[in-house]
Amino acid sequence: MTRQSLQQSVMTLIAAGAALVAPACSSGDAKTKDRPAPAAIAVAAAAATEQPISRFIRATGSLMAEEQADVAAETAGRVVAAPVERGTAVVENAILVRLSSTETDAQLREAEANAAQIEARLGLADGAAFDVNAVPEVQNARASYDLAQSEFNRIKSLLDQRVVSQSEYDQRRTQMEATRQQYESAKNGAAQQFQSLQAARARVALARKAFADTTVRSPFNGAVAERLVSVGDYVTRGTKVAVVVRANPLRVRLTIPEQFISAVAVAQPVNFEVDAYPGRQFVGKIQYVSPALQADQRALTVEATVPNPKGELKPGLFATARIEQPNRATAVLVPAAAVQTTAGTSRVFVVASDHAEERIVTTGQVVGDLVEISTGLTAGERVATKNVGQLTDGARVQ
Repeated sequence: MTRQSLQQSVMTLIAAGAALVAPACSSGDAKTKDRPAPAAIAVAAAAATEQPISRFIRATGSLMAEEQADVAAETAGRVVAAPVERGTAVVENAILVRLSSTETDAQLREAEANAAQIEARLGLADGAAFDVNAVPEVQNARASYDLAQSEFNRIKSLLDQRVVSQSEYDQRRTQMEATRQQYESAKNGAAQQFQSLQAARARVALARKAFADTTVRSPFNGAVAERLVSVGDYVTRGTKVAVVVRANPLRVRLTIPEQFISAVAVAQPVNFEVDAYPGRQFVGKIQYVSPALQADQRALTVEATVPNPKGELKPGLFATARIEQPNRATAVLVPAAAVQTTAGTSRVFVVASDHAEERIVTTGQVVGDLVEISTGLTAGERVATKNVGQLTDGARVQ
């Protein structure tokens, strides 16, 4: 076959193929023209509004007891009574544990007897102040000294009249000096005995405290969280016997990110929720603000006090809190029904004439049944709030 005849055969085949394709294309175009357009989706639209809202700092933390004391024994002894159990409500000075007092009682009586003996020697009545000249021994020495001094003065006048001899005068003077020394010695002895009395009284105070310490008492009003000893146990000084907590009011300790520390101050209200009471709001007030940030978290610790008169809240509960910022801000808000969030991406559908336009948005705070739109939408634009799940970008709406 010549080259010219080969080219004519190829051209004939192409022409035949085109003739076959043309009817098929014409048939497809006809079907497309005959297919009805999709029905418009009925939607409800609401305009995005701009209005001032209160800003909140969101924080998490846990509830703590206002006071918690690990009560320990201050003396050694065997437990003879433990009248409280876990959960028992106690008042200040209520008995938690009682120890055997036989030994401490005997020591107290001995110390009191020693002190009373010295008081009797000094002539002290109950509550009387110490006067060295009122001590009987000192009074006797003073009387002897006064008598010797009187005799010496009489002899001295007689010597001036040359009635007595010089030797008798010297003897009386020596006697007077001796009684004076005895008087001073008696005063010194009485002062030493008074110091001994002070030491004896200190021993009485120690013995009395040791006796009182055999009864372990609650340091404040609260409830017993734990009782750690039982009757028959032997405890030493410093042994923890019970844990007492004060649960009204409670403290809620929160961690505030560093970018919000300028908006937190004492006396600000705090609203928080706990999982134990879903949907219920509790209110507290900031009482303490840490002077420094936690270096590992770059966060500030604050504590708020929370009234708990019925004891519903318990120390240890996890809390999710909101702290209102002092300055109100303007925000764009849309109904919550207009926002769809899938895999962390939020979108709304803007109603433009007869079709819907998909917008990717960033949401902010929730205000009642409205949601703040931080980016992606401007005030005044209308968004679909009904049948949103049926919409796609460009869908016809009515």
